[in-house]
Amino acid sequence: MKNIRIFTIYGVLAFFSIMYLIPLFWMISTSLKPNEQVMSIPMKWFPNPPQWKNYVDAVKSFPFLRYAGNTLFLTAMNVIGNMFTASLVAYSFSKLRWRGRDTLFYITIATMFIPGQVLIIPIYILFTHLGWVNTYLPLIVPAFCGGGAFNIFLLRQFFVSIPDELLESARIDGASELKIFFKVILPLSRPALFTVALFTIVFTWNDFFGPLIYLHDPSKWTLAIGLRSFQQQYSTDWNLLMAASTLTALPLIVLYFVAQEKMMRGFTLRTGIK
Repeated sequence: MKNIRIFTIYGVLAFFSIMYLIPLFWMISTSLKPNEQVMSIPMKWFPNPPQWKNYVDAVKSFPFLRYAGNTLFLTAMNVIGNMFTASLVAYSFSKLRWRGRDTLFYITIATMFIPGQVLIIPIYILFTHLGWVNTYLPLIVPAFCGGGAFNIFLLRQFFVSIPDELLESARIDGASELKIFFKVILPLSRPALFTVALFTIVFTWNDFFGPLIYLHDPSKWTLAIGLRSFQQQYSTDWNLLMAASTLTALPLIVLYFVAQEKMMRGFTLRTGIK
């Protein structure tokens, strides 16, 4: 059964990899084409000749380094916030016994079924009254307020699989709950924490809607918002847009191949003990 489960997971990942491979190839191919070949009929799959200067022109067309720095800052803060607060909440839901724990956990999971579009206006009004609009706070502070229901659920299910005997031994030795959390739970939960971090990186790096709503100052924009500058009212430089999109997606592509083994371990590992 274990081998079947592993092959199933690899099969699903392979399917999604192939599904996204063709659009990825087309994006890279378009980024190297001269502008007259982008919409040519018949369609050209390969650029002739490749225009590598499209990448230089794309970077010069908008403040790429500034937007990359803004995106990297938001991503780092969200990873720290989600991993820390979600793990704390998940530890409370899985290893601490207190009245109403399961009920509150079910309510937390139920929030995953609320469409995000329903909450846009009230949350925007709240942040407006707090004076946080046009700052990074609306995009950072929520990550430090629980880490999201999905991350809590993922970590909680992993923490449940860690034997309680380890925690009882630590308590007998006089360890506090915080020490148990940092010295026992977190070291055993590295695959699950890595998975949470990976999901957070992908979501925050590609987030378009959040920065579009809350960031009005162009100097604070992220890469996802900056790519919109290539779309003009009457025309679009598709080759430059695809070049900038390729550069934006490149860190995530490299991260996927580098972190593939750890990500698979986070999916398949079902216990905290080797």
